[in-house]
Amino acid sequence: MNDSLQALNEAILSAFRVEELPALPVASVEDLRRRVSNGFDFDRPHALPDLIGLAAGLLRDGAVHTPHPRYFGLFNPAVTEGSVAGDALVAAFNPQLAAYSHSPAAQEIERHTIRALASRMGLPEATTGHFTSGGSEANQTAVLLALTHHFPSFGDDGAASLPGAPRMYVSELAHDSFTKIAHSAGIGRRAVRKVPVDEDLRMDMPSLREAIAEDRAGGSVPFMVVGTAGTTAGGAIDPLQGLALLAEDEGLWFHVDAAWGGGALISERRRSLMTGIDRAHSVTFDAHKWLSVPMGAGMIFTRHAATVGETFRVAAGYMPNRTEHGLDPFVSSLQWSRRFTGMKVAMSLAHLGWDGYADIVERQFSLADELRERLVSAGWIVLNRTELPLVLFSHPSIESGKATFEEVLDRVYAQNDAWISIAPLRPGRRALRACITSIHTRSEDVERLVEICEQARQESS
Repeated sequence: MNDSLQALNEAILSAFRVEELPALPVASVEDLRRRVSNGFDFDRPHALPDLIGLAAGLLRDGAVHTPHPRYFGLFNPAVTEGSVAGDALVAAFNPQLAAYSHSPAAQEIERHTIRALASRMGLPEATTGHFTSGGSEANQTAVLLALTHHFPSFGDDGAASLPGAPRMYVSELAHDSFTKIAHSAGIGRRAVRKVPVDEDLRMDMPSLREAIAEDRAGGSVPFMVVGTAGTTAGGAIDPLQGLALLAEDEGLWFHVDAAWGGGALISERRRSLMTGIDRAHSVTFDAHKWLSVPMGAGMIFTRHAATVGETFRVAAGYMPNRTEHGLDPFVSSLQWSRRFTGMKVAMSLAHLGWDGYADIVERQFSLADELRERLVSAGWIVLNRTELPLVLFSHPSIESGKATFEEVLDRVYAQNDAWISIAPLRPGRRALRACITSIHTRSEDVERLVEICEQARQESS
């Protein structure tokens, strides 16, 4: 056991030195397959320290290192020490969170954490919520809550009982999980109406009003509007306050997908960016994004506790007797057996505190401002207007056709010292995308990214 723990400790410490590694995989697929096949031979036992070394080597050589300080990618950050410690404790104790009576300590830690974050959002004291596998499950929960709330017959009789084709409204740059969710909920992909965005890539309010009126006139039944607080592609924040008022006027469920952008609420200076989120019927937030905890740690918050109970009600004679401490998780969420997800979030929040996290958030805002300034100084064009730390950019040589986004990106990757991506702005318009995601990113990393991009562009032109 001691040898195994020492090997595990060394592997974890090496992972925390990720800045010493290349940003992208260095092993070929053929090499990885050979190492996996030879190392994970299930026909005989192997020494655990050797397996730990093998696994660490594979993860080191065969991954885009999302914790890397020059990973400017898709909201997959470096992880805090407190969150890793919390996750390790959960793995060892392995509590089961389906029923309150099996894990009251874990349940109370999660409820305490949910209440603290709900308060940060300005949601009412009676707000309920729970941890999910990620933002997609949280958004799916929100859609099911909205359907159950708006159509009382839906839970028992399904979509066939609805008075017309259901419609939900998202911006054309909203997360595409809603398309999958509509399919899995049985209302069909066409239930999702994608609303055009304005010049700031935010949902266009006149277009939304027009779409709702058009659907009602055609016999469809609007039931939900989704505002995104930090779109994946461009970091735009939909007009949450306006959406809240419109939803109230139209009798619609208002959901805010703040999976990434909700992290701005940690900083008192940035809270005004999310004005209107406190009026939402439900909110999605992912701790494995801006709170920098290990994957996955989504959360769903709602002010409608009774709707939660109705949406997930089920009778199971083999489950432990219910307690007076509230709904058991298996009757208040999509999941049944569930990992103790909240521990890593609670540990990290307690270790760093609100002020520690606010410092991280503010530093990332400042680094994004620095990135914009350095890009413009080097002749690049910043294409999005958002205060969030996500930058979309292009260059005159790309705009004129002398180089392509793909050519530049390929040469960025060839240097294996940073990771960025290509993202859509709107139909027919794209950009290079860089997001400040890692808690380890510093000014020198931003400077290096601009150098890499400029070299890649020059080689492509």
